[in-house]
Amino acid sequence: MEYSRTIFEEYHIDEDVGFALPLPLEELPHPYDAWISIARNLPELIKNNQLRMEVEKLAMLSIDDLRGHRAQRLGHLVLGYITMAYVWGQGDGDVRKVLPSNIAVPYCKLSEKLGLPPILLYADCVLANWKKKDPSGPMTYENMDILFSFPGGDCGKGFFLVSLLVEIAAASAIKVIPIIFDAVKREDSDTLQKALLDISSSLRKALDVFSQIHEYVDPNLFFNVLRIYLSGWKSNPLLSEGLLYEGVWDTPKKFAGGSAAQSSIFQCFDVLLGIQHTVGGVPSDPAAEFLQEMRTYMPPAHQSFLLSLKSRPSVREFVLSKGNAMLQETYDQCVQAMVALRNYHLQIVVKYILIPASRQSKAESSIEDLEAESKGTGGTNLMDFLKTVRGKTVNCLLKEH
Repeated sequence: MEYSRTIFEEYHIDEDVGFALPLPLEELPHPYDAWISIARNLPELIKNNQLRMEVEKLAMLSIDDLRGHRAQRLGHLVLGYITMAYVWGQGDGDVRKVLPSNIAVPYCKLSEKLGLPPILLYADCVLANWKKKDPSGPMTYENMDILFSFPGGDCGKGFFLVSLLVEIAAASAIKVIPIIFDAVKREDSDTLQKALLDISSSLRKALDVFSQIHEYVDPNLFFNVLRIYLSGWKSNPLLSEGLLYEGVWDTPKKFAGGSAAQSSIFQCFDVLLGIQHTVGGVPSDPAAEFLQEMRTYMPPAHQSFLLSLKSRPSVREFVLSKGNAMLQETYDQCVQAMVALRNYHLQIVVKYILIPASRQSKAESSIEDLEAESKGTGGTNLMDFLKTVRGKTVNCLLKEH
């Protein structure tokens, strides 16, 4: 019970929406409403080539009156949108390499306060970028909207909301985590088996929700428009030195763009199930290094939660030690559900990144060449990364041992 309460209070995890921010604010008080106004009109301002001019006219604001976690998260989301729009402009290769101090200074101060990097994160555009249309209605796509949009019509809404709904579907399994550790401690195989069934069921629901992406996100719009605005300045040839945050640092800084690897939910189940991406706590390959690095892009309370799971007894070792075929089978169902999610993610990458990239490529390239060209918004070679992570997950199946 004590650990259960800690999960929801100390680690900023919500019983209903998991790692998502519950009921995000939509407005900020004056004078921060000037930020909101630009963020709300981004697509129009970008289209009319007025965005950069409007940003440069903004007064430099202190963050002292942004009181409370939700106001600060909204501030971080809004400044993230403005920064991405300012840097990438109309998405035509005319890139700005310096973020003006009137945005850079408050953005970096707010980021420091929240323990987050000053770039648009998954924690911003997915976890804190939503509202219900009817507050008393259900958490469904039809009854939800995002707070801010990039160019590309409803493509961003589809991408961010489906990602959020996948999070929420998987979040119901978080409640079960204290039961799992308690069952391991008491060597109660029956309770553990029931709890693991709940986990695999939640992960399968998450996969069902993931499939809605085809309905709401157009591959060409995603690849050619939205993806540009989610790109960071790490391992990005367009900003090879990084971005200079004027008035904050004397040299440019490199930060990765928003990535699903910044989601705490799947890293949480990796740790819980003992799916190892490290050897003796040290990343064993570039994929493991990237996963580890992406934790620093999560809210600090969520990073702490992942560390707390690591310090608990090993569920995998307990299941192995019991030699109980039914229990092992149930554990494997959880791992299989993770494998299925990662398989599906690979298919999505082929549809939304590799195929549009091949259409864009004038020369006839092989899929292998395209894989090399098609980096994720986080700066990784996507296919290599996802295949490695999936392989590690498959290796964790007990029936393979």
